[in-house]
Amino acid sequence: MGKKIKKESEPPPKDVFDPLTIESKKAATVVLMLNSPEEEILAKACEAIYRFALKGEENKATLLELGAVEPLTKLLNHEDKIVRRNATMIFGILASNNDVKKLLRELDVMNSVIAQLAAEEEVVIHEFASLCLANMSAEYTSKVQIFEQGGLEPLIRLLSSPDPDVKKNSIECIYNLVQDFQCRATLQELNAIPPILDLLKSEYPIIQLLALKTLGVITNDKECRAMLRDSQGVDHLIKILETKELSDLHIEALSVLANCLEDMDTMVMIQQTGDLKKLLSFAENSTIPDIQKNAARAITKAAYDPENRKLFHEQEVEKCLVTLLGSENDGTKIAASQAISAMCENSGSKEFFNNQGIPQLIQLLKSDNEEVREASALALANLTTCNPANANAAAEGDGIDALINALSSKRDGAIANAATVLTNMAMQESLRLSIQSHDVMHALLSPLHSANTVVQSKAALTVAATACDVEARTELRNSGGLEPLVELLHSKNDEVRRHASWAIMVCASDEPTAAELCRLGALDILEEINLSVSRKNKFSEAAHNKLLNHHLSLKYSQTGYLSSSNIITDGVYDYGRINPGTKLLPLKDLCLQEPSDRRAILLVNSKCDASPTPSMEDKSSDVGYGRSISSSSSLRRASKEKTNAGFGSPTEEKSEPTSGRNTALSKSATKEKGSRKGRVKKEEEKVKEEEEVAVAPKLTGEGSPDKEWLPPSDPDFCVYVYEVTRSILPITSIKEQVEVLAKYVAEKMGGKIPKEKLHDFSWELHISELKFQLKSNVVPIGLIKKGIFYHRALLFKALADRIGIGCSLVRGEYGRAWNEVKLMNESRKGVIGALPPPETYIVDLMFHPGALIKLRSREADLYRFL
Repeated sequence: MGKKIKKESEPPPKDVFDPLTIESKKAATVVLMLNSPEEEILAKACEAIYRFALKGEENKATLLELGAVEPLTKLLNHEDKIVRRNATMIFGILASNNDVKKLLRELDVMNSVIAQLAAEEEVVIHEFASLCLANMSAEYTSKVQIFEQGGLEPLIRLLSSPDPDVKKNSIECIYNLVQDFQCRATLQELNAIPPILDLLKSEYPIIQLLALKTLGVITNDKECRAMLRDSQGVDHLIKILETKELSDLHIEALSVLANCLEDMDTMVMIQQTGDLKKLLSFAENSTIPDIQKNAARAITKAAYDPENRKLFHEQEVEKCLVTLLGSENDGTKIAASQAISAMCENSGSKEFFNNQGIPQLIQLLKSDNEEVREASALALANLTTCNPANANAAAEGDGIDALINALSSKRDGAIANAATVLTNMAMQESLRLSIQSHDVMHALLSPLHSANTVVQSKAALTVAATACDVEARTELRNSGGLEPLVELLHSKNDEVRRHASWAIMVCASDEPTAAELCRLGALDILEEINLSVSRKNKFSEAAHNKLLNHHLSLKYSQTGYLSSSNIITDGVYDYGRINPGTKLLPLKDLCLQEPSDRRAILLVNSKCDASPTPSMEDKSSDVGYGRSISSSSSLRRASKEKTNAGFGSPTEEKSEPTSGRNTALSKSATKEKGSRKGRVKKEEEKVKEEEEVAVAPKLTGEGSPDKEWLPPSDPDFCVYVYEVTRSILPITSIKEQVEVLAKYVAEKMGGKIPKEKLHDFSWELHISELKFQLKSNVVPIGLIKKGIFYHRALLFKALADRIGIGCSLVRGEYGRAWNEVKLMNESRKGVIGALPPPETYIVDLMFHPGALIKLRSREADLYRFL
């Protein structure tokens, strides 16, 4: 038997690499392993990288620098489940780094991550894939990618996962996504409300909180509120509020309820179930400021609906809000004030707050917290709007001082609201006087200079409401308030311009203020505004017209119309028609101009510098004349005009002579009344007058620049005023007064002129002679002895205004002008019952002086008359 030989082992194949165990201590080496084709190496490398990334943010940044992200993205779709799981876990951790997020968006890996949410995947993969999406969804671009690649549906499905981490990550991602309205709309289609409500039953507070936050966002949409109501979501929320152990969720639950209360059906439902009463009691009795604040906000949001306000009022929500006003927390005070502002739309609530809310709000106006002052001022503004009782209550509660102090607040809202309250209070005269006594005009200066358009608008409106008295306007003028008011007319904001125009219209009620406004350029600015179709408004037109009432010369030139309330005073002149936007030179500049070929400028001036005749002085003691002076004075006071020069005897008006040429001219005009002395004597008189005119500058003190300039005097017009005051004013019938005055004016202007001889009436030569003699285009109206339509109409209006006859002055075309008067039908005097309205007549001053033509059809009557 042969010797037994030991069998040798077979050597390994030559093409197989012997197993090698490596221990690496460098992350860079492991990152290189991510490119290995071996599944075991990939799995172990991913596991090592996961542990390394868990240690901190610096390690995540290191992995990014080593280029680990790009090879890891390829492993998300690896065939091996373990490799795929480990790679997903890494991305769940790495995605919290902002730089990694940016790179992941560029690499477009969102689709691969969403694929890991498939139902057949392991819970661990679900956990880290949802964590990755939750981290990524914090940025808008990633939200869009997740939504567009269908990530919302699997996330909603995972809300029912048995793993709490998956639920937490999924609801967090959904909360981030629903910030966008498109995601909220899709959420409704996917019926996401029920699974979100189920999360409220979770034993983990973070999951409950995220669910409430998500509901707080999606219930901003009406459809979602309806879905929540149909899913008994309100019951869940009320139960949370009733559970003291869940007090950390009460604030968010109230936020959701605040949205739900905007839905009328939900409001009715909780009112019928008694939950509304519970909610109000909960807010009133809570000791947690944030809960009280959110409850007040819930009431505010719901109270914007009129039906909700009615239900709240029935539940006596006002008592709850008044209680919240007394909170020590400023946030609660602000929220309660805002809720009161919303409830003010209900008349019953306004009445309730008259006694129990307004005093507390006035105290809040004195708070050091600017936001509290703003909110309380807003509540007071709404409470006092169209409610005199509340305005009185605010004044009685020492509110005026607090409101005026609020005008200097640092917050624009507080200033605007305080101004609104003052405006509401100023609607009552007694309160307006009280406001004026607190130096309100000075306090309004700062708001008028504000850069905020709302503040500007409210401040201007307050000026309009409080500047109704002469004293208030004087205070505003003296404190420099008119300048910023005029500046507001330049505003591009329509409301600012409108309210500024309104204020200027009110301020222009007295002569000194109107003059100051004109000096500041208000008239020119308003004229420019009214030329613009888009910028003008009813108040700008009214303000412009009001200022023109104090500048009748400009008004007549621009509009061609003076009403019966526009009383012609000394210094008014008829320049002729001017186009809108054209500047009208002052009378002084016009007087200093050399005569030209343009039409004469007609001046009305009863301040006479000529010595009266003895006969006139004797007449001044006449009893009838004394009576006429008294009557005239009362008429002038009624029209609120400053001057009364035209109603006294010429002996009482001893103005300083302006120039020798006026005296000479008056002599020439008097001679023209009698028969002419012959051509030669007339030429001698003209030479003498020219010599007097030549020396006139010396007589007026040419070398005295300090001497006050006076307009040319008009002795003849002074005589006219005296005569009509003495002879026409005592007439008791207005119609007879008009007729007699018309005949008087026609007599002084050349008498009756038949229509067929109108072209032979050489008035142009007469006017040219006057201009030459005066060396000026300005001609006093009394010097004109041959006048046509527009001369006679102006004289008639000027004299009628002196004796209290109401008439208007209307400019026509081609040198025409006429006067219109309104007369009652005298045949109806003494008849019991309502009198018919007065009828308008045109006064004939040319063809049949004294005739009154009834104004039936303006076009037909004017054609027949002219």
